[in-house]
Amino acid sequence: MQLVVARIGRAHGIKGEVTVEVRTDEPELRLGPGAVLATDPAATGPLTIESGRVHSGRLLLRFEGVRDRSGAEALRNTLLIADVDPEELPEDEDEFYDHQLIDLDVVLADGTEIGRITEISHLPSQDLFIVERPDGSEVMIPFVEEIVTEIDLEEQRAVITPPPGLIDESEAVVVSSRDEETEPERAAEETDEAPKGDA
Repeated sequence: MQLVVARIGRAHGIKGEVTVEVRTDEPELRLGPGAVLATDPAATGPLTIESGRVHSGRLLLRFEGVRDRSGAEALRNTLLIADVDPEELPEDEDEFYDHQLIDLDVVLADGTEIGRITEISHLPSQDLFIVERPDGSEVMIPFVEEIVTEIDLEEQRAVITPPPGLIDESEAVVVSSRDEETEPERAAEETDEAPKGDA
């Protein structure tokens, strides 16, 4: 199975290094020196990682054969793709690979359907589930223990206990009920004011 593990960003310095946007929970395994990665677009690769280091909180990589800034800049926005055994599991039983989580149904503890995970966004502070709602809208759910209480791969579902306001539908209900209350008041105010303006 092929999985996107990073996206190449801008060139860093003049010796061929690039910044990368990491899209894997295991960068030390997937993006370590010697790793050979396929690319999208395919014509750019395959690329072999020569070295890597962290600078100001960002991962910098250098690839074999890329020695200057122009060569590094030519790689910008390339996706790095690793071959992963679909049966392979992370060492920590509380960790999951992205491909295990994509397409899981997201439900509340009482079984209420929220949507389906379509993407995992790896941010420096935490990971986010991008969940597509039945109406086609999207909601972002932080992948933290307090909110995602269970991942059941056998049942293909993620159980969540969202805090008030996280699921956009509940916010929409609050806003619409307020609008219903204030609309007649607005109409009354406009009616009252119109004669005064004419007088």
